[in-house]
Amino acid sequence: VQLQASGGGLVQSGGSLRLSCATSGRIFSSTFVGWTRQAPGKEPEFVASLKWGGGGTYYTDSVKGRFAISRDYGKNTVYLQMNNLNAEDTGVYYCAAGIHTRGLNKYRGQGTQVTVSS
Repeated sequence: VQLQASGGGLVQSGGSLRLSCATSGRIFSSTFVGWTRQAPGKEPEFVASLKWGGGGTYYTDSVKGRFAISRDYGKNTVYLQMNNLNAEDTGVYYCAAGIHTRGLNKYRGQGTQVTVSS
């Protein structure tokens, strides 16, 4: 399984970005695919995920109501729409996959930098 993230950049506080994760290889329907992030000097944290075979979406509390994860089945691509960004959202965002909703630790792609200026 390969995961390739893109779409990061520099945005002002209150702005929006959409991250994309292009996937390749066989992903089991029970696998959870989503995003983690790591801010400078902090531990990595779970951001959002969805079940590859369909079902619910899952978010860390700090992004609920602002971020939305979705999947384009035809393109095998996962998106993270990020709205109303703030400085606390700054970090390297990784597309990742795993067997638990918040345990995206089986596969991880390269990161994409998101910087929110205040």
